[in-house]
Amino acid sequence: MKLIRIILFPIVPIYYLITRLRNWMFDVGIKSSKSYDFPVICVGNLSTGGTGKTPMIEYLIRLLKDNKNLATLSRGYKRKTKGFVLADEAANADTIGDEPFQFYRKFKDVRVAVDADRQNGIAELRRLQPQPLVILLDDAFQHRKVKAGFNILLTAYNNLYYKDMVLPTGNLREPRSGAKRADLIVVTKCSKDITEIEKQKIASKLKLHNHQQLFFSYVDYGSNVISDSEAMELTKLSKFTLVTGIANAKPLVEFLNEKGLKFDHLEFSDHYNFTPSDIETLASKSLIITTEKDYVRLSTNEKLKSKLFYLPIEIKIDKPEVFSTAVKVFVS
Repeated sequence: MKLIRIILFPIVPIYYLITRLRNWMFDVGIKSSKSYDFPVICVGNLSTGGTGKTPMIEYLIRLLKDNKNLATLSRGYKRKTKGFVLADEAANADTIGDEPFQFYRKFKDVRVAVDADRQNGIAELRRLQPQPLVILLDDAFQHRKVKAGFNILLTAYNNLYYKDMVLPTGNLREPRSGAKRADLIVVTKCSKDITEIEKQKIASKLKLHNHQQLFFSYVDYGSNVISDSEAMELTKLSKFTLVTGIANAKPLVEFLNEKGLKFDHLEFSDHYNFTPSDIETLASKSLIITTEKDYVRLSTNEKLKSKLFYLPIEIKIDKPEVFSTAVKVFVS
């Protein structure tokens, strides 16, 4: 893959110019963006996946749901349906995608919808009664046809966007200059003990604009692994099989190794569609630990239910009061 990316380097300037031109056309009004008179918050990134958008959406849900009628809107990546779909009791990962289905399972008082056309998705959500007062857009930073009132841009600590370049040689979906659209920038997946000196160095490299605020976050793993029917203490587990189908499993693997746990790791690509052969392989294992995103897809299989658990995560943000105030001021 690295060799292919190097070979494709001559395409980088073309991709850069096309995406830069596209952004300029939206910025000056040649291409139209739809604005809204109610709060729309976009969570996204410049790079291709793996920055922690799902836990950030969940963080915002927990922050706002007790005081605001919320809805989430995602594309529904790799779902088997088309158009606008509102999650209901019949929803699953095939109908709405794994991450939206995760939202639906956890937050029954929040409407969860998918639509590749975000304008149409927002319009459909606003037709519901009672009407959602705040809409959270999942992974829509490059969806310029919608102009969110508030943009939260995520960049992973181990792959900060200022060190990267655009596709196909790099991982950026658009030039780094696109970061200027963000109101808040969050460096995700930091170590818990990141120093203030290191934060200042990163801040200087990111070259924030006057309207932007910078935060740092880390992943907080649960102490128990969970299934639909029980929980087990993580540190008391004997050898197990770790199954991941996410963009970057390295932080999770490092965490489990630090705990001194014994496990085999079956690593699949992000949003991987498990085949019948994969299921048979997994069914031969005695205990499987996976991520919550993978759990919502695998747990529907009867062969795996009794042996399948997930390790829950939440993000912790430095200056949580400042972050909370910035978001709540916007939605008030």
